[in-house]
Amino acid sequence: MYTKSIDLKEFYETLQGRVVQRIIRQYLRYFWPDLKGQRVLGVGYAMPYLRPFIGEAERVACLMPMQQGAIFWPPEGKGLVSVCDEAELPIETNSVDRLLIVHAMSSAENIDSILCESWRVLAGQGSLVMIVPNRSGIWTRIDNTPFGHGTPYSLGQIRHFLKEYMFVPERADRALFFPPTSSRLMLVTAGVWEKIGHKLFNAFGGVNIVEATKQLYVGTLVAAPALQTARRRLLTAPKPISTVNSSRKAS
Repeated sequence: MYTKSIDLKEFYETLQGRVVQRIIRQYLRYFWPDLKGQRVLGVGYAMPYLRPFIGEAERVACLMPMQQGAIFWPPEGKGLVSVCDEAELPIETNSVDRLLIVHAMSSAENIDSILCESWRVLAGQGSLVMIVPNRSGIWTRIDNTPFGHGTPYSLGQIRHFLKEYMFVPERADRALFFPPTSSRLMLVTAGVWEKIGHKLFNAFGGVNIVEATKQLYVGTLVAAPALQTARRRLLTAPKPISTVNSSRKAS
């Protein structure tokens, strides 16, 4: 079951969501320190983590599963979000340099389609980063955040899935060591919790962050018959009517 895009948008607009966004961005920047000239794609609700790359990377886009729905993003510019079938990403083979998967692997049933398509679209020297709820973390036990919904995974499970779909796990980390609370005092001190938790109780971080590269020359993934049909037309997330009207008045 997917967390709907509108619910994810509302979460990331809260103080708690902004703190989560800031912390995970720091880890992501550690994995990807320089994206100049790179083509970056997000699968799932990846927009909060893609924003810093706009203007730095050659191209940034986000694809959201149809069951999840999509919203227009970024609100101040040309839309970079589209809705698609997770089993048929409307992206050319070997065309993505950096691939971010977050709020997309909601259950074990959709792992197959997402990782198969990720392998196909990722370039030979490309890098994939997955952000998934940590099975041992406290965040998976509280359902007032997106990380409390869907299926949580251990690092061992994620590494196993990646190897099964011809990826090479390169490095991993955990994040979100502060409790999943909306307390302003706790959120203000989230940075301190992050440092302490990373050193003393790393196994209990809220999310697992895993980077992997594409394994080559072992075999070739054969597309299922359904994937051999023509790819479905790209559905772009529409711009809100209020935004359009405002721009017309301004002109």
